[in-house]
Amino acid sequence: MVTQNTVTIPRSVWYGWGDPARAKPLSAAGLEYLRTTLGLQNVEAAHPPVDFEDIALGPSALGEAVLAELSGICGARHVSTERTERILHSGGKSTPDLLRIRGGDALQAPDAVIFPGSAEEVRRVLELCVARRLAVVAFGGGTSVVGGVEPLRGPFSGVVTIDMRRMDRLLHLDALSRTATFEAGIRGPAIEAALEPLGFTLGHFPQSHQEATLGGYVATRSAGQASTGYGRSDNLVKAVHLETPAGPLDVGSTAPGTAAGPKLLDTVVGSEGTLGVITSATMLIQPLPESRSHGAWSFESFAAGAAALRRLRHEGVRGDMPHVCRLSDTDQSAATFKLGGPKTAAMARYLGLRGQRTPALALFVWEGAKGETAARKRRSARILRAAGGIYVGPLPARAWERGRFSGPYLRDELLTRGVLVETLETAATWTRLEATYAAVRGAILEALAEGGGTGYVQTHISHVYPDGASIYFTFLAGLEQDGPAQNARVKKAASEAIVAARATITHHHAVGTDHAPYMEAEIGALGIAVLAGIKETLDPSGIMNPGKLIPTPKNASPTKEKP
Repeated sequence: MVTQNTVTIPRSVWYGWGDPARAKPLSAAGLEYLRTTLGLQNVEAAHPPVDFEDIALGPSALGEAVLAELSGICGARHVSTERTERILHSGGKSTPDLLRIRGGDALQAPDAVIFPGSAEEVRRVLELCVARRLAVVAFGGGTSVVGGVEPLRGPFSGVVTIDMRRMDRLLHLDALSRTATFEAGIRGPAIEAALEPLGFTLGHFPQSHQEATLGGYVATRSAGQASTGYGRSDNLVKAVHLETPAGPLDVGSTAPGTAAGPKLLDTVVGSEGTLGVITSATMLIQPLPESRSHGAWSFESFAAGAAALRRLRHEGVRGDMPHVCRLSDTDQSAATFKLGGPKTAAMARYLGLRGQRTPALALFVWEGAKGETAARKRRSARILRAAGGIYVGPLPARAWERGRFSGPYLRDELLTRGVLVETLETAATWTRLEATYAAVRGAILEALAEGGGTGYVQTHISHVYPDGASIYFTFLAGLEQDGPAQNARVKKAASEAIVAARATITHHHAVGTDHAPYMEAEIGALGIAVLAGIKETLDPSGIMNPGKLIPTPKNASPTKEKP
């Protein structure tokens, strides 16, 4: 039996997020906030995960012959059926994933984890998996929060996970054209570390930045926190190399523009591993910013703040838009003011004296050349003041920037305290934004109340477009005995409200298994058939990431094995 590990990962992260050294316990003020806001009187009590040795894990379904064939392709050191690797690849980072693994259930773990070192090795692994009828899950940072990397077997004899971490190089940089080609397994910090000495940045910083990979960015159409300035990942990608069961596929073009038919690149961007494995991508890059200017404005309501963002996008000079543009609703702003320490408490008192007793706080960061960012901020400030904004200085934006990647660590701590916490997001036009916000927020609160407890919803706008904006919801409640069912109840209610509001079922978390039931409402039955047709062409055996993105047609017969 092949049991080698290719990379050692601390066991302390199997139940949660990232580097445990970065995690911080809740402060006394944070614990009191949970008591008063959610009515939880026992938040000091810990609900730790089970011991690692007590996690339930079934035997691998792969025989010695298949493991030997895989080892012949990638090398024995890079094929693992070892317990730790299988557990670490048993799911993503959604709250249900974490609750399951914290409770000791890794029964759906893959039968083996494979670490290829080249596109050629990926190609040969896929050929073998077709022949041996093995389902395949492509795995980057494993940060999916919608079931996107669940190792589902479907009708196949087993499932293997292809972990891309060995393929993590910068392959080529064109400084004049400002493009760079990377292997897909490179993680966010490594991308920036490779580009910074050369004077460039990708500018893509999702909250999962520390763990997520370039292949994951492209496969899920992720949107970084600075997307208002730099663009989403799908705006940045120029070309992709995809290894599919039908053979290698190169899509996109390094040409600045083309009229050569439909854009096949868009069949791969957002495909979530259902068509093949992304092994490399060429991305647009930008010069490193020489300076940053920070600012925060407060508005009398979330609606007033959203109207100010719309004016800023429509009336301001396009080049003056902040790279980071975030507006919190009054509930999220109240939490910020309450937990932010003496300076934010003083800020809240000041705003109260100015007539904003329940303010909505907006944070902005401008990036660019020296001398330009301050001027862009001044021009934007005139629009924000005219829209009713009160300037409160740079400190809130700087504080957010320091903690911009800390949210997942806080979720781990909240789960340990018996608090359900999860996020979901959508995007709507300016016309429908306020109604969508109210409908989804109301649906979440109603679903949380069904369990008899008190729920709390915090919301912010984090990406601004000419025709609308994204809306990001975080909900908290006391964890019920069946936490996954509680979470599913809330997600279902929120998703139905999003569909009814004619907003998108996902702005940047992708589809996975969670949102697949709502895809027909998004793109129509014929659109589903088009996606299924593309999959049939590139993955005729159906081995690639089964159960994700493309829902099974309602009138489909049970899956039969293909010859």
